[in-house]
Amino acid sequence: MLDRRIRHGTPAFRRTNLALFSSGFATFGLLYCVQPLMPALSRDFGVDAATSSLSLSLTTAVMAVGMLFAGVISDAFGRKPIMLASLLASSLLVLLTAVSPSWTLLLAARALLGVTLAGLPAVAMTYLSEEVHGESLGFAMGLYIGGNAIGGMSGRLISGFTADHASWRVAVAVIGALGLLAAFLVAKGLPPSLHFEKRRAQPRALLPVFGTLLKDKGLPWLFAEGFLLMGAFVTIYNYVSYRLLAPPFSLSQSHVGAIFMVYLIGVGASAWMGSLAGKLGRGKVMWTALVLMLAGVALTASTSLPAIVAGIALITFGFFGGHSIASGWVGLRANGAKAHASSMYLFSYYMGSSIAGSVGGLAWTHFSWAGVATYVAALVIAGFAISLKLRLLKPQK
Repeated sequence: MLDRRIRHGTPAFRRTNLALFSSGFATFGLLYCVQPLMPALSRDFGVDAATSSLSLSLTTAVMAVGMLFAGVISDAFGRKPIMLASLLASSLLVLLTAVSPSWTLLLAARALLGVTLAGLPAVAMTYLSEEVHGESLGFAMGLYIGGNAIGGMSGRLISGFTADHASWRVAVAVIGALGLLAAFLVAKGLPPSLHFEKRRAQPRALLPVFGTLLKDKGLPWLFAEGFLLMGAFVTIYNYVSYRLLAPPFSLSQSHVGAIFMVYLIGVGASAWMGSLAGKLGRGKVMWTALVLMLAGVALTASTSLPAIVAGIALITFGFFGGHSIASGWVGLRANGAKAHASSMYLFSYYMGSSIAGSVGGLAWTHFSWAGVATYVAALVIAGFAISLKLRLLKPQK
């Protein structure tokens, strides 16, 4: 029987990669564009740092819950329709954010954004695994994940630069327009699913599976590790803008945005440390990633700008390395429930962004950067303790 899956070197492969790279770029740009704008939101709406962080934390919390069910919904309605609807609705909600007259309406739009964005990341990966030939899947998945990382960085850069030369509203509108362009590329370029089998949505069937996963000796600890890693990472990125825009640094929004280019370090770190973990042992390399993060936190306590940037770079490197190891480890332990285990891991991961990230705002408000650094160090140390426990687990094959 002729295998009709998409292969490297064909026009369909190029169209698929362009569409999904664009969708990954847009998804994480739409999600993280508000992060460098939090000080501007604080000024415009008269809210403190912890309240301003809700513009991101609320989105990631709702998105975390939505991702548990996105796969089930796409089983009923199809992969491409869900991805396209997700991008269109998300882009329109970000455009609505740009013209929101009140803080309440802005938060409502960002909460709904969590619902709509949940329909893309997991579904996109499922589409690739179904439609792309196994020999070409690794390259296609790598490009999609690269789009995620570059989108997260570019969303921060573009919004920071635009806000400096226009306003935060114009910055958010630009990101929303890029989302609409990505939706157009998905609509025109992404081939229809040929290997999708429609199934009736049964959300209740998920509960017993999730319960089984939580009984595993290692998976709950890996879920907790994802929570702590993301919580520490997002807290640093959420509040470093407040510190660097204020005296004695008094940087411009563009200069603060440029610091987010260290995000590129993470793209290489995830691949390199993930590969190293397979050779030296996941527990050992996870331990190393957390030590690097802790050293980075210590550097951010400095009053030297180069030291602070170096600290952020170390935190980014350690975070992406640790996340790569933890997410891969989840798949190895999950055996026959890999998709559900990945959903649970992403749920914990984004809840870390939401809960731990918002608590970090209280640390900033009451104790300035010393409070943020101490709080993040505590998260990393807790992650380190979990990594020592994970090293004792029997290896899964």
